[in-house]
Amino acid sequence: MRIGIIGAGSWGIALSVLLHENGHKITVWSALPDEIDMLKAEREHKQKLPGVKLPDDIEFSKNLEETVKSNELLVLAVPSPFVRSTSQKMKQFVNAGQVIVNVAKGIEDETLMTLSDVIKQEIPQAEVAVMCGPSHAEEVGRGIPTTIVVGAKKRKTAELVQNTFMNERFRVYTSPDVLGMEVGSALKNVVALAAGIADGLGYGDNTKAALITRGIAEITRLGTAMGGKFETFAGLTGIGDLIVTCASMHSRNRRAGILIGQGKTMQEAMDEVKMVVEGVYSAKAAVKLSKKYNVELPIIEQVNLILFENKPAADAVKDLMLRDKKIEIGDGFEE
Repeated sequence: MRIGIIGAGSWGIALSVLLHENGHKITVWSALPDEIDMLKAEREHKQKLPGVKLPDDIEFSKNLEETVKSNELLVLAVPSPFVRSTSQKMKQFVNAGQVIVNVAKGIEDETLMTLSDVIKQEIPQAEVAVMCGPSHAEEVGRGIPTTIVVGAKKRKTAELVQNTFMNERFRVYTSPDVLGMEVGSALKNVVALAAGIADGLGYGDNTKAALITRGIAEITRLGTAMGGKFETFAGLTGIGDLIVTCASMHSRNRRAGILIGQGKTMQEAMDEVKMVVEGVYSAKAAVKLSKKYNVELPIIEQVNLILFENKPAADAVKDLMLRDKKIEIGDGFEE
């Protein structure tokens, strides 16, 4: 297939290499002209994906219209805060039924919409799919075995994307639960910030395990209240994605959290990571959703207080530990 990658960050570049290996003709577009010039000259994104060489026949473009019109399938790989604005620029060039695979993760703060719904609102003629799961660009670009999920409302769309991306090192499952996948993928970034903050405070494996376990409980409570399927949160785009994001130094959310736990402000941490920390943008939306659906999210609420109200991280941990006593599994006690 002819495939256009919209966005030349680490994920867009990694997927361009993967899809090229699968035999597809690839064009990568960036909104930053200097980035395109650099990629053409160096055939490597040394800042965002060092060590991953780009084949000579991958093309780079500054022309969005040409990239959208000349390709059969589009991969939208811009950071979550730019999904709506990029979709608005693309919409006049997208053909009816053209498949757009969104690989950004987040929930729009102002509207509380998932990113696939944002794309469908702006480009109603497109067939929108999402792809997520435990998949760091740094490892996909190097061909390390990875397993992800493609979500779409239509089976044929999901299977088209599955067949396009899958190979011996990149296994692709399909799911119709697009909502559940997107909620899990967005909120795991917020929990990863919390895991990083705990690391920055010098806490250990016990703390990390508790945050991952109680974090997926929060994500599942909210996601199922919104209409997602329980099984989704127990799968690759739920607990799988949460584990990899909380545990790896490839995770920009965890790295930012570590810096915050060490005493830096949110902005200082984001500046040092030098990439969009998507959990910061999803954190506010998650708290708004918790109020809308009347769901408790104690970890995510404390992350918000640290990020936006300058609450000391150690105080947030203390408040989490001293919450009212709870039962983990309530049925079955003998009186």
